Amino acid sequence: MQISKRLTSILGGGSDGWGVFLRARQMIADGTPVTELTIGEHDIRTAAPILQDMHRAALGGHTGYAAISGTTTLRDTVARRVQDRTGVKTTRDNVVITPGGQSALFAAHAAATNPGDTALFIDPYYATYPGTIRGVSAIPKAIPAHAKDAFQPQGDEIAAAAPGAKSLLINSPNNPTGVVYTRPTLDAIAQVCKDNALWLISDEVYDTQVWNGTHISPRALPDMADKTLVVGSMSKSHAMTGSRCGWIIGPEDAVEHLTNLATHTTYGVPGYIQDAAEFALNQGPAFEEDIAAPFKRRRVLAQDIIAQQNAVSLVPADGAMYLMLDIRSTGMSGEDFAYALLDTHHIAVMPGESFGTAAAGHIRVAMTIEDSAFAQALKTLCTFAESRAQ
Repeated sequence: MQISKRLTSILGGGSDGWGVFLRARQMIADGTPVTELTIGEHDIRTAAPILQDMHRAALGGHTGYAAISGTTTLRDTVARRVQDRTGVKTTRDNVVITPGGQSALFAAHAAATNPGDTALFIDPYYATYPGTIRGVSAIPKAIPAHAKDAFQPQGDEIAAAAPGAKSLLINSPNNPTGVVYTRPTLDAIAQVCKDNALWLISDEVYDTQVWNGTHISPRALPDMADKTLVVGSMSKSHAMTGSRCGWIIGPEDAVEHLTNLATHTTYGVPGYIQDAAEFALNQGPAFEEDIAAPFKRRRVLAQDIIAQQNAVSLVPADGAMYLMLDIRSTGMSGEDFAYALLDTHHIAVMPGESFGTAAAGHIRVAMTIEDSAFAQALKTLCTFAESRAQ
């Protein structure tokens, strides 16, 4: 019996980009200590009050089937938060709750594309983007953002790729680069979408992690509310990665169809998880700032360390929990550098090439370990780069 091409083609016949990460995990399993700066997993865990509310909800009986589109109270809470942050009128009818941001990305592309349609996305990209697009039987097409432009996508390059496409996926603050898209960048993106009747899928899971500049949701731009599907999540803003609770914000008719999709796939999110998410969101912006504070602090540490040497340069890290480091002075690819750093110093980082071709010669560092250990690992990384610099 054969497995469907839909599944066997998810990786596109290439690597999934996780080789360094998997080697690091195998080293740890074999008893070798490794400093992991690979994935976007908080070094703190979900706050005790959130877990206590989850426990209360579960013991209170909210363990059966919950409303498939999300509980009314959580959808109201998400809608109110989005409206407060963006100024765009948002009601529960614009919200569908999903099992995390990844599920939302899949569902959004299922809504925006038909099998065989072209779906655009920006390179560098989060590693699952092309596979997610292939998973709905659409055709992924990457549009490079360039180091020379500080990885801000260029409107003319998007416009050149847009004819015949059905959707464009963007991510700001950006994983892996840490770049926050500027208003001119987003205006150009919005214009291309309007000119070419593209759905804009905006991955905004890092919207609470902005260190410099301002997060702008493209749904708030003129004439974009009915053309935009916004992906959100509790994972990064509230350190609830394992709870798998996210959402899509979109036009009411799109949300109705997305609810039909959920009925035939995920069948919703457990009620006690949704109750805990509602509780967490109601803690307000100060709580979200506390969750983001370690990454803001470590960014400053990194800037100071990197300023003291010349082998490694930092892509402007304006948001998210990552640093994109340019190591082209070594003459090594990001992948070769990452493997060599892991083998020599047992420090694991992600190669830029794991996130597309535009980030070749770079590495991504997750700021997800305790401050002093993070600083020491970054100093070692820079010293290693200096020893390899040409």
